[in-house]
Amino acid sequence: MQPPLADILTTARVVALPMHTRFRGVDVREAVLFEGPQGWAEFSPFLEYDDVEAATWLAAAIDFAWHEQPAPLRERIPVNATVPAIDAARVPEVLARFDGCRTAKVKVAERGQTLADDVARVRAVRDTMGPEGRIRIDANAAWNIDEAEHALHALAEHDLEYAEQPCSTVDELAELRRRVKYMGIPIAADESVRKANDPLAVAQAKAADLIVIKAQPLGGTRRALQIVADAGLPAVVSSALDTAVGLAQGAALAAALPSLEYDCGLGTASLFADDVADARPVAGSVSASRVVPDAAALDRLAAPADRRDWWLARLERCHEVLAHPGS
Repeated sequence: MQPPLADILTTARVVALPMHTRFRGVDVREAVLFEGPQGWAEFSPFLEYDDVEAATWLAAAIDFAWHEQPAPLRERIPVNATVPAIDAARVPEVLARFDGCRTAKVKVAERGQTLADDVARVRAVRDTMGPEGRIRIDANAAWNIDEAEHALHALAEHDLEYAEQPCSTVDELAELRRRVKYMGIPIAADESVRKANDPLAVAQAKAADLIVIKAQPLGGTRRALQIVADAGLPAVVSSALDTAVGLAQGAALAAALPSLEYDCGLGTASLFADDVADARPVAGSVSASRVVPDAAALDRLAAPADRRDWWLARLERCHEVLAHPGS
């Protein structure tokens, strides 16, 4: 059952977390945190999402705060480092923030940059991590099929673990997967799962070798686990650039997966200059335990009044969407 809006607003805190480096177009990440009977949860849909899509994120947060989660199968989750679309010279500085991580996800195809920038960045990651390191790239659906094929040819020498969402549509992913199969670079689907009307379409079309799942966008732990089971593909649990509270929900999802073949993208706390709790990786992994935000940090990171009001109004609208679906 959905709790009354007043029960959510009683503990709701809107926070603004500063980032070390601009990532996904933001320098400060905003979120609403609130506490329910099971603990703290996070509501932080990206700013461009409409209320219907954002309501799925609220459903996930309510589920995490109000309902017991699936039983964990592991206490710690191995995670990857995340390298934003930075200049190659800054790569060692960024990787140093991810204690003990053996895998790095590198952002590529950034607007205003070139393939040469991507190649230099990935090369710098390989040089820093050495031959044992695992490198995956994420294009956030920015390439067409020909651009993606060309880019993977240029990047293949750096021994990619996989390429995440190189193209936008399921059909494009399927065609690209066919074209690059001989190169041995698996294709991972992210946006084609979390933003799709049918998250199973990518598996049914044999358009990906694995899927990337995120707890908030998929409506919570149980729904995400069901999507993985129905897809029949290996899954990587990733962050939606969450605070430490949201990362705990991602960790709960990863802890409940029957199989965890890949390091998860849940080390993104290292991208923040400050957070409501310390969720940074230690020796390449994070805890699967719940997080309680520090009271002083909630005060220190409180969003300005106008942003607080904006987020609480958004939460109220999304709560209404959940109460009256389809209206």
